[in-house]
Amino acid sequence: MTDLSRLDIKYLKGVGPKRAALLATELGISCYYDLLYDFPFRYIDRSQVYTISSLQGDSLPSMQFKGRFISFTTHGEGRKRRLQALFTDGTGTIEMVWFNRVKSLLETYKTGVEYIVFGQPKLFKNTYSIIHPEVDVYKPETAPRGLVGVYNLTEKLRNHYFTSRTLQKLVAAMLQAVDVGSLPDPLPPRLRARRGLLSLGEALRNIHLPASVELMQRAQLRFKYEELFFLELNIIKNVKGRNAKLPGFVFSHIGDCFNGFYERGLRFPLTGAQKRVIKEIRADLGSGRQMNRLLQGDVGSGKTIVAFMTMLIALDNGFQACIMAPTEILATQHYESISEMASVIGVHVGLLTGSTGKKERDRLHAALLDGSLQILIGTHALIEDTVQFRNLGLAVIDEQHRFGVVQRSRLWKKNSTPPHVLVMTATPIPRTLSMTVYGDLDVSVIDELPPGRKPVTTRMRYESDRQQVYHFLGTELRQGRQAYIVYPLIESTEKTDLHDLINGYEAVSQEFPHYRVVYVHGKMKPKEKQHQMELFVSGQAQILVATTVIEVGVNVPNASVMIIENAERFGLSQLHQLRGRVGRGADQSYCILMTKHQIAGDTRKRLEVMVQSNDGFKIAEEDMKLRGPGDMEGTQQSGVAFNLKLTNLATDGPIVEMARNDAMAVLDADPALQGQEGRRLDEHMHFLRGQQADWSLIS
Repeated sequence: MTDLSRLDIKYLKGVGPKRAALLATELGISCYYDLLYDFPFRYIDRSQVYTISSLQGDSLPSMQFKGRFISFTTHGEGRKRRLQALFTDGTGTIEMVWFNRVKSLLETYKTGVEYIVFGQPKLFKNTYSIIHPEVDVYKPETAPRGLVGVYNLTEKLRNHYFTSRTLQKLVAAMLQAVDVGSLPDPLPPRLRARRGLLSLGEALRNIHLPASVELMQRAQLRFKYEELFFLELNIIKNVKGRNAKLPGFVFSHIGDCFNGFYERGLRFPLTGAQKRVIKEIRADLGSGRQMNRLLQGDVGSGKTIVAFMTMLIALDNGFQACIMAPTEILATQHYESISEMASVIGVHVGLLTGSTGKKERDRLHAALLDGSLQILIGTHALIEDTVQFRNLGLAVIDEQHRFGVVQRSRLWKKNSTPPHVLVMTATPIPRTLSMTVYGDLDVSVIDELPPGRKPVTTRMRYESDRQQVYHFLGTELRQGRQAYIVYPLIESTEKTDLHDLINGYEAVSQEFPHYRVVYVHGKMKPKEKQHQMELFVSGQAQILVATTVIEVGVNVPNASVMIIENAERFGLSQLHQLRGRVGRGADQSYCILMTKHQIAGDTRKRLEVMVQSNDGFKIAEEDMKLRGPGDMEGTQQSGVAFNLKLTNLATDGPIVEMARNDAMAVLDADPALQGQEGRRLDEHMHFLRGQQADWSLIS
């Protein structure tokens, strides 16, 4: 396989230097290996020839017809010149249109010659036409049959006369030039046999030129498994190596801090899920290896209490702890809630953000060094070189998808032995993402809400319902409740008809003149933003008009209404995060999704998921199905960049689990990959890192 990576693609028949340069810059195909592993993203059945007279409706798939051109005419001049042809199969006629290569096409295509044409018929003014069809002289022995792969292209490639058919021909030339059956298979024979997978040669032939639907599907399964197996092998090997090299502090003692808070500080009994997670964390802290655990919990599930009790274990063992949050609002909220809990047992807590003055910073730095400051809460300011702890034993990172890998790793350097790390997120993560994007972390899930919490009632409403919505909001305000109104934009622009915060603030203020309305958005100065937020949190303001800056870090139990303007503009996970700002008190809370009447089917489906479910994990699964894993929050910052060519993490969960289990078994038997099979696997992982620089785990 390595030899193919050294064969320049320009030497393949039909390529040459100019095409090779285009393939390299546009598709990343620079060698034979790259082309072999550039798989079709879908397939077209070319076994059926349709008749023009059978065409009905205006939403048709790509189809092929056999017939002759009747006439060719050109229209326009220069770059606007186009070629229009009339094609017949004896049952009717259809137009063919080209906007490029008009002169050469006129020289190539002739009337009276029998052709096979392929493309997607579109209905315009009661006439069917095909734009840029594929055209081949009809020869029974070479006519396209069966499944034909469709390859990804860029606009630049199309402008240089590349088509999916061009790539099909290049791949066919490659499969003739290379004996794929003799290529070394990176997957061990025993794994292929156990999972019933095709050999490498069979899979390569049938993913590009499938002999049948079944063999195409088996080829796809083989390559999905292969890319996932090596991804998981890489992740798990890195984790095992890190655990071997990085012993962790042993927190063996449970003392006055933990027990004192448990006996005197808990306002409500811990849920079963919270107790289970604390038990999992305690096992990590006493294992002698550095903890790297992801704590997932839906909005309001009680993650902060778990994090605080984990910090108390660190304190009981003579260590300090810190929490890093992505915003000053969230850091301040953590400081206030944790300070209140810590006061019960006399634990000292500090707050460090970008707004902290020099005098207070100097005091905090001195208290950290002499150990009198036991817990420090802050933003990115925590990772500054000037911040030094006497003995940091635990770092908690909240809403971790807001931080890059490098930022998180700088916390490791705050002690000679890296501290234990607890990563928290209120964005529920589908299981397949947990095993890939966050595969280097052990995962704990709080899947139980505290008693007394009522599910938020969610409704979708249209612009025509606005007065009805405002009437309902007024009813809630008269009962002493508060409300959020969220906008997608700060200011309106000429290019969009979306609602915006500035105009929305004025409209809401006029609609509710007897209530105080405040607003926050990302462009405000931190002090002004903080002041406005404090007015709302303290209850002096009844309505908070905001952008998504309130997605995390605002806890107002008295707020019972969340109105989201242009809800169609938000992803499911973001809508769920916003909805989580209400439903934090004992009163019934409501989330109203304001949207246009005219929205796409997928968008309507997304909003209906929100209306039907409060389950964050179900919503996250649906979000991934609708948008794909690459668009979900956190995947770009996770430490594993995606380069999965075939795998769909929304639908291929069983394959992910299968590959992970097999990778785990391989490393359990040979942790350093030093055996004969292990060395081959390790060599292929090194090869993949060289081929795909963004494939490997960043650690």
